[in-house]
Order: sequence, then structure tokens, then C-alpha cells
Amino acid sequence: MAKQRSIEILVGAFMAAALVALFFLAMKVSNLGTSPAADGYRVTARFANAGSLKVRAPVNMAGVRVGRVEDIRFDKKTYEAVVTMRIENGVDTIPDDTFANIFTAGLLGEQYVGLEPGGSENFVRDGDELTQTQSALILEQMIGQFLFSKAEEGGK
Repeated sequence: MAKQRSIEILVGAFMAAALVALFFLAMKVSNLGTSPAADGYRVTARFANAGSLKVRAPVNMAGVRVGRVEDIRFDKKTYEAVVTMRIENGVDTIPDDTFANIFTAGLLGEQYVGLEPGGSENFVRDGDELTQTQSALILEQMIGQFLFSKAEEGGK
């Protein structure tokens, strides 16, 4: 009887540890476990289409995370998505002609902002805006364009 009870306690402890591990894994995957950097500087970029980019999405340069998306809002005057990014203080030599792209990573389709540095000798500072951007690629639009081009080829 005592052996049965100790086995049940061990199984219960194992299940509790597994649930805690799953919770932390879910927080890591959803970027909810990490708070945006309190330090750093803000840079904005305007996109015609932000796709499914989310707040706290990574901002990468050369494959290295250099910041996070802090805010996404809609500009009623220009009908564009304005993305505010917080860049870490240690990354203070981003040229002001840097190109901002929205890319898709992984099988789940998580989107992030990729920065490709330009050649300018001037660097972005707090509050600056990146003017060269490329919006997210929308799969439905790409499939529609492909089907339309194939239909045109078939009609000729």
C-alpha cells in the first residue's frame, strides 16, 4: 500500500513538472515571456501591408535579433501600417538608408522585421523613420497572380 502511494506521488510530481515546462514553452514560443527592452531607441517604418506582424515580433539584422516590434498602428492619412520598433542600445550604428522588410520565419509563419543595412555614413537615432520598406508577401495574392498569369498564357 505504501509503495502504491509513493508511485502515485511520483507520477503526480512528474505531471506537475510537465505542465510547468509546457507553460514556459508556450510563453517562449508566443514571445509573451519576454518583455520589450526598457532601454533602447525607437525607430518607425511605414508598410503598405504589415501582414500578420505582431507586437513583440523580433527585429533582426544579419540573422541576429537587435530589437522588437513595440507598436503597430494604422495611419488614416496615408493608409499605411506604421510599425514602431525598439532597437537595443548596443546596436547604434544602423545606417539611415537601411531597408526594412517583413519576412516569414518557420513552419508556423511567424513574421518578423528584417533590416538590411545601407551604405550611408549617417546612423538612425531615436525617433527616426526608415523610408525604404517592403511589405509582407501575402500568400493568397501570390497564388492569385500565378493563376491569373497561367490563365492568360492558356488564352493565347
